Amino acid sequence: MPHTNALINATSPYLLQHAHNPVNWQAWSEELVEKARAEDKLILVSIGYAACHWCHVMEHESFEDEKVAAVMNENFVCIKVDREERPDVDHYYMSAVQLMGQQGGWPLNVIALPDGRPIWGGTYFPKDTWVENLKTVAAFCKGKRSQAEEYASRLQEGIQQVSLMPEVESEVSVSKELLQRGVDGWKKQFDYDEGGRAGAPKFPMPVNLDFQLYYGFMNSDQAVLDYVETTLLKMARGGIYDQVGGGFARYSVDEKWKVPHFEKMLYDNGQLISIYSKAWQYFQNEEFKTVVYETIAFIERELMDENGAFYSSLDADSEGEEGKFYVWKKAEIQEFLGDEYSLFEEYYNVNSKGFWEHNNYILLRDISNEEFAEKHDLSLHQLQVKVGKWKYALLKARSKRVRPGLDDKTLTSWNALVLKGLADAYKAFRNEEFLSLAIKNADFIENNLMKDDGQLFHSWKKGITSIDGFLEDYALLIEAFLAVYEVSGDEKWLALSDKLVEYTFAHFFDKQKQLFYFNRFNAAAVITNHFQKEDNVIPSANSVMANNLHRLYLIHGKPELLETARKMLQYITPHFCNYPMAYANWGTLLLKLTAPYFEVAVCGINSRLLLKKLQRGFQPHVLWAVAEKNSEVPLLKDRFFHTTDLIYVCKNGSCELPVEEVEEAAEKIRI
Repeated sequence: MPHTNALINATSPYLLQHAHNPVNWQAWSEELVEKARAEDKLILVSIGYAACHWCHVMEHESFEDEKVAAVMNENFVCIKVDREERPDVDHYYMSAVQLMGQQGGWPLNVIALPDGRPIWGGTYFPKDTWVENLKTVAAFCKGKRSQAEEYASRLQEGIQQVSLMPEVESEVSVSKELLQRGVDGWKKQFDYDEGGRAGAPKFPMPVNLDFQLYYGFMNSDQAVLDYVETTLLKMARGGIYDQVGGGFARYSVDEKWKVPHFEKMLYDNGQLISIYSKAWQYFQNEEFKTVVYETIAFIERELMDENGAFYSSLDADSEGEEGKFYVWKKAEIQEFLGDEYSLFEEYYNVNSKGFWEHNNYILLRDISNEEFAEKHDLSLHQLQVKVGKWKYALLKARSKRVRPGLDDKTLTSWNALVLKGLADAYKAFRNEEFLSLAIKNADFIENNLMKDDGQLFHSWKKGITSIDGFLEDYALLIEAFLAVYEVSGDEKWLALSDKLVEYTFAHFFDKQKQLFYFNRFNAAAVITNHFQKEDNVIPSANSVMANNLHRLYLIHGKPELLETARKMLQYITPHFCNYPMAYANWGTLLLKLTAPYFEVAVCGINSRLLLKKLQRGFQPHVLWAVAEKNSEVPLLKDRFFHTTDLIYVCKNGSCELPVEEVEEAAEKIRI
């Protein structure tokens, strides 16, 4: 290749994709911005990620073009950013583009003054428009520098206002009524027929589903429970779910979950393992169990390093075509399945319903196995055997195709989401393989991404760690380690959680605001630090921290942790009614504080056996702790006896007299 730029030394697959562009790309660093400032040269920041379809399109059209590159190199210090590696940089420049009145998205392209402050931006641009814009903005900054400086200053003020939380305007107390008003308003946006939010595109939004299942269960709200079940069923049967190999695509472009945007992201699948495990506990629907087992198998097969690390994503494209790896032509399937084809065709809708484009079909289902088996005079077992053989045949055939691009970096926060998913799956199904997979990943994170003092790295690839951890890494890993502690009883994971909490308070917590910053304190940083409070596809880092503090308050009996969680909530309660979909994980904390919530301490030499029996069924309102020997953990301290197994049911640190029988304890926590 004729060109090689500084990105050749990067570990991010997205950056490496651009290493042979004629653009003189460099990776983001504070030192680079200082260099631009010293040279008084404008900065061009282009942000994307490896599985981003339009990022590839713009690279091919513009960044691989010699003439376009010449304009970029002449006028700008060109910086490429992987948004998954640097969510802080992405947030800063995305905030700027939205304040400019533009629609946010990726690729995100921003021109900044030499000190990094943005002055112009947008998303995807066709080649000619891109070049024209670059020349216009460069000329404006050169000819009217004082106006450019003034605009950048005003924009920077706006970014600081949206990034740093204002004071609590009016205190709205935590109450059941607040939750109910929020959910009642939210119901108007439910698609009760197809699930998800009404309209298209449709995103899975596991954070919302997790809260809705918990809310429906605690309030016996059948409408919400039916909606959650419908959403999960429609997703599991739709094209958004890989019917052959398991795992979910990022979203569906239509309102029926049929046509996915074919990229598969680790963070979606980790969270969806959690919600489908919980949904199986409540609804006992075998389709949900199948999704969990197949999605874990997909991650293990296609997104896992031999050392227990999980990779980030699979691209939507292969051989330059979106979805080519996942779709099928009729003749192909007939060749693999022979006489079985006609039954397969009906089961997976290889008809007008599953037709996509270019004579390709997306496999999807629309009725239950029970209905299909009855219709074709098969037993359920006979159908399941057939479906298993079909999937095996197609998976084998598909394995010979050119695979989509793999983003093989390992991110702490996303690994934590899968780690928690595996713990939830183990809790639901008691499959020991799920627990051993979880422990393997947890060990990898502890040994490779965590320092002795509790500091985390955000990214790992082939033995190289990079980038200081963000709040999302700490918050999600604390949550995951606590989940592993609850199902394993190994106090090592609790001790590591405590160490991470201590580090987070020391390096991220604003005592005045009573919130955690997204980045570690660094007064000299180019980009504005921010408080992440709105949930999105991933729960907001502060909402996860608040839930963690509540959990640790109950385990350790430290009221100051609860007090902090309550103060954090004060920023959210005034907005929950109007925007519950942006604060669903905060809603989970509201439920814990307003509805019955129990701590159950199981102590004795047979305590793990008792715990397995107790953890059957859906119980989001219970925190579990187990002691097979004497423990110094406050919730377990002085409660272990060699001669007797005892179960303590507690509420906010106040415990009833212990009982010995599982059924007696189960009755005390029944809603």
